[in-house]
Amino acid sequence: MNRHGKSELPDFKVCHGVALLAMNAQVDRPIGMFDSGFGGLTVARAVIDLLPSEDLIYIGDTARYPYGPKPASEVRSYAIELATSLVRDFNAKLIVVACNTAASVALSELRSLLSVPVIGVVEPGARALVEATTNNRVAVIGTVGTISSGAYESAVANASRDVSREVFLTATACPGFVEFVERNETSGQAVTELAEKLLGPIRTADVDTLLLGCTHYPYLSEVIGRVMGSGVRLINSADATASVVRDVLAENNISRSVVSGAQGSSRHSGLHEFYSSGDVQQFAEFGRRFLGPELSVAKQWPK
Repeated sequence: MNRHGKSELPDFKVCHGVALLAMNAQVDRPIGMFDSGFGGLTVARAVIDLLPSEDLIYIGDTARYPYGPKPASEVRSYAIELATSLVRDFNAKLIVVACNTAASVALSELRSLLSVPVIGVVEPGARALVEATTNNRVAVIGTVGTISSGAYESAVANASRDVSREVFLTATACPGFVEFVERNETSGQAVTELAEKLLGPIRTADVDTLLLGCTHYPYLSEVIGRVMGSGVRLINSADATASVVRDVLAENNISRSVVSGAQGSSRHSGLHEFYSSGDVQQFAEFGRRFLGPELSVAKQWPK
């Protein structure tokens, strides 16, 4: 009580209003996402479709792609730089590493360095792969960096233990696939011949499910599916990753749906911004073909 006989405790309505404003401030921050180039737009598309009210900032590091052939230490430094920029410069509330190579070598370090949740594409993809197989023989294709890291062997083993099944994995690197996508050459004789050559070990492994373990590879699904045949199901980790993003946002009370209709959160459609470390005009032109109308313009990443 103060000397006027009134309580000195803060007014409940005022406290509630301050708390709500603070929650809205957290909720209204964007999701941050990065990849070496265009491939991560498959994940961006899935996140936009599943979470249409969320804001999204995407950085395509096209000036330094492809990541696959580069040393792990170099890719790790790029990933740290990009993720740090998304938090520092764009106030991201959650980071999605929409690049298998970067997620394979940098995810643990990013989680220890950053104060926001960090999600990769390897673990969601591995779970989707294990859940989809019926003969327990599966395969994953990825860049040299991803496959050599052993990240998918570990992730598939963990996912198999979770469902009490023994799943046999064939992992194969597919150098050259990313470059075809980045040149927007997703069909034709040249890429088909490369696919036939690279996918040979998988075609003889009696697998029934194949994970496209690089976010660029879904753009080659028609070619890959034709080479593998109708008996092999192709898995794209984008949808599984988007589901994890939704769940992590909700668990941390930073999803827009948490304050849907609340004061200060009147927007129903998320805002989407796209940045490139390379040629922004080319990124916007190619990216629009891959993502859709949301990518109307690209800006220079202010690294």
